[in-house]
Amino acid sequence: MSRIQLALRVADLEGSIAFYSKLLGAEPVKRRPGYANFAIASPPLKLVLIEGEQGQPTALDHLGIEVAETAEVTAAADRLKEAGLATFEENDTACCYAVQDKVWVHGPGREPWEVYVVKADADTLGASAASSPQAPVASEPNPPAASEDTYPTAGPTASASAACCAGATDAD
Repeated sequence: MSRIQLALRVADLEGSIAFYSKLLGAEPVKRRPGYANFAIASPPLKLVLIEGEQGQPTALDHLGIEVAETAEVTAAADRLKEAGLATFEENDTACCYAVQDKVWVHGPGREPWEVYVVKADADTLGASAASSPQAPVASEPNPPAASEDTYPTAGPTASASAACCAGATDAD
C-alpha cells in the first residue's frame, strides 16, 4: 500500500473537517485535539488537517508518501541519497498521533516531503519544535537550486505548535 499524503494547516479545524468530509464523501479516520486525517482508498490519498492560527489562510504544511513497511522508507532514503539529495531520517518518532519511521527531503521549491510508515498509534501530536532534531542546512540565505537541495532547520511553516512536522519545514 502506498498513497500520497497532503498535510494542510487550517485555521478552522471543524469547518475544514466538515468541508473535506463533503468533498471526499468520507469522515476522518482519526481525530485528536487540533488534528484530523482522512484515509481515502480511491484515489489513494491521506489528507491531514493540522490546526493552525485563527484568521490565517490554509497553508501547505508538508507532503508525504505513506508506505507499508520500514524497509520501503530505508530504500527511499538510500535512493534519495544516491541521487545527491540531502535527507533527514527519523525512526520511532511520534508524529501526527502515530509512531513512525520516516525520511525527509525538500523539493526544488523547498516544499517538504516525507516518505514514512505508520508503526503504531500514539497519544501525542509530536515533540515540540524546539526539541526537534536539527538537520543540515545550506550556508547561503536563499533556497538552493533543485540540484543542490538541502534539508532546512527545524521550525514549522505556520505555527510554533506544529510539533511532529517541525523538523520538515522552514521557519518562513
